Amino acid sequence: VAFYVSGQLLTEDYYVANKLMKGGFGSANIDTNSRLCMSSSVAGHKRAFGSDTVPGCYEDLEEADLIVLVGSNLAWCHPVLYQRILAARERRGGKPKLVVIDPRRTTTCDAAETHLPLKPGSDTALFNGLLVHLHQQDRLNPEFLDQHVAGFWSAYQAAREVAPNVPAVAAQTGLPESEIAEFYGLWGRTRKVVTVYSQGVNQSAHGSDKVNVILNCHLATGRIGQPGMGPFSVTGQPNAMGGREVGGLANQLAAHMDFAPDDVERVQRFWQAPVIAHRPGLKAVELFQAVADGRIKALWIMGTNPVVSLPDADSAREALQCCPLVVVSDAIVDTDTVRLAHIKLPALTWGEKEGTVTNSERRISRQRVFLPPPGDAKPDWWMVTQVARRLGFGALFPFESPADIFREHAALSGFENEAGRRDFDISALAELADADYDALQPVQWPLPRSTTAGAARLFGAGGFFTADRKARCIAVGPRGPAHVVNDSFPLVLNSGRIRDQWHTMTRTGKTARLTSHIPEPYLEIHPVDALACGVGENTLARVHSRWGEMIVRVRTSPEQQPGSVFVPMHWGSPLAPRGRINAAVNPVVDPLSGQPESKHTPVRVQAYRPRWHGFLLCRQAMAPPEVEYRVSIRDRGCWRYELAGETAVEHWPTWARDLLGDAPDWEWLEFADASAGRYRGAVLVDGRLQACLFVAPSHELPLRGWLAGLFAVQNLDSAQRASLLAGRPGQGQRDQGRIVCACFGVGLNTLTTAIREQQLTTPQAIGAALKAGTNCGSCVPELRQLIAQT
Repeated sequence: VAFYVSGQLLTEDYYVANKLMKGGFGSANIDTNSRLCMSSSVAGHKRAFGSDTVPGCYEDLEEADLIVLVGSNLAWCHPVLYQRILAARERRGGKPKLVVIDPRRTTTCDAAETHLPLKPGSDTALFNGLLVHLHQQDRLNPEFLDQHVAGFWSAYQAAREVAPNVPAVAAQTGLPESEIAEFYGLWGRTRKVVTVYSQGVNQSAHGSDKVNVILNCHLATGRIGQPGMGPFSVTGQPNAMGGREVGGLANQLAAHMDFAPDDVERVQRFWQAPVIAHRPGLKAVELFQAVADGRIKALWIMGTNPVVSLPDADSAREALQCCPLVVVSDAIVDTDTVRLAHIKLPALTWGEKEGTVTNSERRISRQRVFLPPPGDAKPDWWMVTQVARRLGFGALFPFESPADIFREHAALSGFENEAGRRDFDISALAELADADYDALQPVQWPLPRSTTAGAARLFGAGGFFTADRKARCIAVGPRGPAHVVNDSFPLVLNSGRIRDQWHTMTRTGKTARLTSHIPEPYLEIHPVDALACGVGENTLARVHSRWGEMIVRVRTSPEQQPGSVFVPMHWGSPLAPRGRINAAVNPVVDPLSGQPESKHTPVRVQAYRPRWHGFLLCRQAMAPPEVEYRVSIRDRGCWRYELAGETAVEHWPTWARDLLGDAPDWEWLEFADASAGRYRGAVLVDGRLQACLFVAPSHELPLRGWLAGLFAVQNLDSAQRASLLAGRPGQGQRDQGRIVCACFGVGLNTLTTAIREQQLTTPQAIGAALKAGTNCGSCVPELRQLIAQT
């Protein structure tokens, strides 16, 4: 029996799921999709600090003089935080300076003074070299090292063997020596420096080591736990931190306690559980391998979609297909994972249930209901509690509300935690009345009993959670990717997020405002590599690895590093059956954290040449045709289906009627050129456009934006009907182009016209004229690019 849960659960949901598995079944086979995004940071923290503690807070990003962003496209993945940094720069005359370390030139580089496009997987060499430089230039903090840190010299010796000087670092990272030296000098002489890191560091076969080489530099200089300085891990999910607090990872027990005998005995005694897990359970990737080989026979999946998000995703699908019992509780009725469930439990989603979450700076916030529960959907904590009672564990699950669960969670955090032996302590909240829980304001931990305010920062004066209260510098030797490129697979695949989508698009993919910026899965490839692979802009390509393949639209970009390609992780079978990139991602994991290496899979890219290309726009959603390439897209006022097929179609008018149907009151407008393989057809009812289909032998097809706009017209006039058949907008019909600002639906053509005609020279001026960029701010970097290009 196993549970696979999610960083999108509330803390109260997480707590009862963890308690049932570890204190009911006596097994630690509960893991979370946070394993895929944050577990290397957890492992690095625990090795260095003795605890999974984020030492700083968001204010540090405003007070720093230098921010180093490592493996983080903050502008797209944490846009509010990124805008907060830019606002601080406005107030402080350009401080903090920004350095971005990323193989790709992302939107985050727009405001950075420096971009270091290192070779994929070479982070350890860069930061080991920094540690050597700090020692050689006398930039260490001897007093802090002596009083609060152990292991520095072994870490330094290992670093010197790997990266003895700047030329050695340049050889490993591919960066110019001058840029490395400039970065080292800037970091060394800037006391108030924050190093922000995310998935580009964590998602690696050596992610834990990458985290620790960053922490080593901050510990060696004492730049930690003080205003404007420290390492800062930004999380990838709304409650990844809450899951870590309750023990939602298979290698944790509960309340930041592990499986040391004293901790096991303590938690069992607090829970008064008849049994307790005594050893770590199966981490995410190995858990699904255990399902595949029959060691796990019943699996409950809560609020996540592993058939899309796990590496080697086809193997995860095959594992669930052969599992005797798969239970899925989710708020979404159709996902790749729900399709394989034997039992489907309707769950409440954000805005429909009560509870708490914890963010990257250890701040606990209340989530409050503002929508009524739909149908029979229930909160996850309620479902777990009901199942536990029916299994005979009723005494362990007396909970009648989220407040009951939170009080127990808080009490456990302070149980036998005298003198702050453990970092996580919110026992000051253990006796909250229901009304106080309802009114709880955001608060940071630790918050031990008898205190009223949490700590913004930790470790500024030492006090680490090790036996001797000293942090540990970790020796990290040569580290490289688990799989390297070769003649068969010559390119490095990097996967990640895009601006307007979240995880596997089960929710964000339903919103036209969010799908309009980037509507299809795409491959970003350098023009030189595209030429070598025989692919071009907007064509289709196959991406192959040893583990799987997908078909994807091509985007060429000089900002993509030669030798590497990027594909977003989001699309699953309901929207793009051939667009699941994680089917091709290798399943190698960090041996300490268990986090997969999602940023480095050797692949080859080949042109995909179907017989025909097309797209279909429909007023109502429909099942798309079973062709080799199909992507479903929620558009403004209609559904859009991008199509391509390998089978020749003899008569397109017949094919269109077989697909769409026909009725006496339907008016068909059609143009067909069989010899050229072109077809344009539209269906009108009472003058209103119901559907249109465009087919051509190549990817060169009419623009979709103006066509989607015709669905808003109540009665198409003769000019609009003619434009449909011509496949181009007529006089007076405007195509606003690809959506740039999702918040206000402002398109590319609208923006470039306004920039040119109104002579708009700043994002603020664009905002005043069109509102673009004035809400979340994630499109502001693109607005700057358009100003420069127009």
